[in-house]
Amino acid sequence: MPRPKPETHLTPTIQVIERMFTLIDVLASREEAMSLKDISERAGLHPSTTHRILNDLACGRFVDRPTPGNYRLGMRLLELGNLVKGRLSVRDAALAPMRELHRLTQQPVNLSVRQGDEIVYIERVFSERSGMQVVRAIGGHAPLHLTSVGKLFLATEDLQRVRAYATRTGLAGHTRNSITELPALERELVRARHMGIAYDNEELETGVRCMAAGIHDDQGELVAGLSISAPAGRLDDAWVSKLQQTVREISAALGHGK
Repeated sequence: MPRPKPETHLTPTIQVIERMFTLIDVLASREEAMSLKDISERAGLHPSTTHRILNDLACGRFVDRPTPGNYRLGMRLLELGNLVKGRLSVRDAALAPMRELHRLTQQPVNLSVRQGDEIVYIERVFSERSGMQVVRAIGGHAPLHLTSVGKLFLATEDLQRVRAYATRTGLAGHTRNSITELPALERELVRARHMGIAYDNEELETGVRCMAAGIHDDQGELVAGLSISAPAGRLDDAWVSKLQQTVREISAALGHGK
């Protein structure tokens, strides 16, 4: 049986993080729930320390307590794992088609996914020839209602969820063109549902317009959006068919329609 680990020179914060990882590894080693005593012995930690950290992990849903005194890995880890897996597979499937779309349009092409009430940019293809300065780098984020991809995600939701989003966020604007009223947003989402294309008309950044189409997985779920950004006066509706063809190609690579 391992003996409880002695204190080290590490700061308390780092100690807690290391112990948290140790406990997660211990729980991952067994399919069934484990008792506090068993976990603490396998981790080499005092039961009171183990209990405190497990309770903190349970608050974040990283650990579940199916019965009093017993623990197992929680659903939050599955959710995060699926999110990472989805982003990686979408990016891998999208990169080559994005480069071809950029070659055809000579404008920045952006791949984004939803994270809560925002979209996150996970890939971008651009060149200096587009005349566009890229403001939001990969990993940057923006509100759903101010972006073309974000509107695609909102358009998949019912009226009650859209109104809940509006209440949570207050529909704050970034430019004078930003949609900050719920009726206007609802009309915009109706158009996006009907067309399968959403637009950002200088709503996030003055002087920049975007058009976006959705990428779907093998279950038909909207998992990402692909957008073309251009100076406001240069966005060309002739690109819509090229954009739609590109998202169909990416979706097919993810198993959509098979």
